[in-house]
Amino acid sequence: MARVQLEDVTKHYDDVTAVNDMNLDIRHGEFVCLVGPSGCGKSTTMEMVAGLTKPSEGTVSIGDRDVTNLPPKDRGISMVFQNIALFPHMDVYENISFGLRLRDYDKEEIDRRVDEAAEVVELGGMLDRMPDEMSGGQRQRVAIARAIVRDPDVFLMDEPLANLDAKLRVHMRTQLQRLHRELDTTIIYVTHNQAEAMTMSDRIAVLDAGELQQIAPPLVCYNEPANLFVATFIGSPSMNTISGSVTDTGFSSDYGDVHVEFDPTAVGVTPGQEVTLGVRPEDVYVTADRDEIAHPTQAVSTRSDVLEPMGDEIFVYLVTEDVDVGGSMEEGSDPGEILMSVDPDSDIGEGQDVEVVLDRSKLHLFDSNGDALTHGLVETPGSGAAGEAEVEGDD
Repeated sequence: MARVQLEDVTKHYDDVTAVNDMNLDIRHGEFVCLVGPSGCGKSTTMEMVAGLTKPSEGTVSIGDRDVTNLPPKDRGISMVFQNIALFPHMDVYENISFGLRLRDYDKEEIDRRVDEAAEVVELGGMLDRMPDEMSGGQRQRVAIARAIVRDPDVFLMDEPLANLDAKLRVHMRTQLQRLHRELDTTIIYVTHNQAEAMTMSDRIAVLDAGELQQIAPPLVCYNEPANLFVATFIGSPSMNTISGSVTDTGFSSDYGDVHVEFDPTAVGVTPGQEVTLGVRPEDVYVTADRDEIAHPTQAVSTRSDVLEPMGDEIFVYLVTEDVDVGGSMEEGSDPGEILMSVDPDSDIGEGQDVEVVLDRSKLHLFDSNGDALTHGLVETPGSGAAGEAEVEGDD
């Protein structure tokens, strides 16, 4: 069984703590992505699993073995790197079989493993080609086949698709999912690409500043983020956020009030407590579409600023003096902006007055430390119709 466990793992580099008290339990056969911003510790975590870096504290186990002090060759792992690193003077067969030949496998066994690996990654008929005769995607498949032939307990992949073009990355994501299904082995995959993490993973481990923020299935991280960091990191574009405080009727900020009939004590808050309200762009609707949601707020008056057509949707940046949604824009953006996603056939233009409503069942509430309090703010039973909820700007 290729279960991977990190228990209280910490890694220090002089005065820098790259990974702090990491606890991960990855089950046999899981595809787990480590995601986070640059410098969050995801590659260091993988290197400690691989044996390329030794933890300052804690233990690493693969299967039923403590491998903390074992060299990489004795851990039953194979790695695929961002840099494909094929031997340019060797053909595909020689590249794939290189590790087996070093270990003195007999020719018949090497041929069998190379043929099986080449079939899995669809390299049949290409074993006599040289790397410079192949496309980027084909060379990446050679690197993956080179890892497969070792028949490892665990595959470790460190951003293997980062150097490929967008179309080829999509194709290779599909290939990796098929590979995982066929091999039925454990894969730990490091990436900063959310699309890769969301589409391929059984679970996502979100890291920030060397600490694990949440590990859960992709849609749980998206719909029920554990904290404000996960909420704004997972999802592209990012979640809109509004800082304010709890009131007897709901939520108040410097830019407006959101009147929501809910019991503050039911979600562990009290009137006057500072919180952050979050809503994703797809949960903001023009008022003409308010019938599509069961719990809309009252209309908010805004003005469209910038439109970004994406083909299957349009991102609309709305300007309002009533609501500050800093999470929707990059650092340094102006306050009072909220991002909305609309259908591509929308007739919204730049500089147009737009009234929008928010889906209260998709609103998120976070405390002053950024920890999630609740996901969804709808009226309590008997408190009135959904239309009674309001969003009012300050006079």
